[in-house]
Amino acid sequence: MNADVNPLRHIQDNNVRHLVLQLLACMWCVAFSVLVNSWWFFQISLLAHILLLAAIAVTVITFEIAARNPSAFKYRTGYHSPGRSRNFMWINGDKIILPENDPGGEHE
Repeated sequence: MNADVNPLRHIQDNNVRHLVLQLLACMWCVAFSVLVNSWWFFQISLLAHILLLAAIAVTVITFEIAARNPSAFKYRTGYHSPGRSRNFMWINGDKIILPENDPGGEHE
């Protein structure tokens, strides 16, 4: 099923190559379920293939994000919450400007 070594490697567009592999996988799910004469097995097999491919896709996307933008996974330190920053805070849709030396914090 590696498109880089099978005859589908001659298809230049990676998206088309991926689509062809997906269609072949679906075809084999149908063929095997017809072989065992069970449409229930087809549904289970198709769902299992979709879940497996989705897990692979999430892994590849995560690796690509990590390679292109490592700061996306950076742990942010400091005491800031979405409702309050060091300069202002929002209360009922109104922007409240805080004093210059306000230490911040939510429980003051």
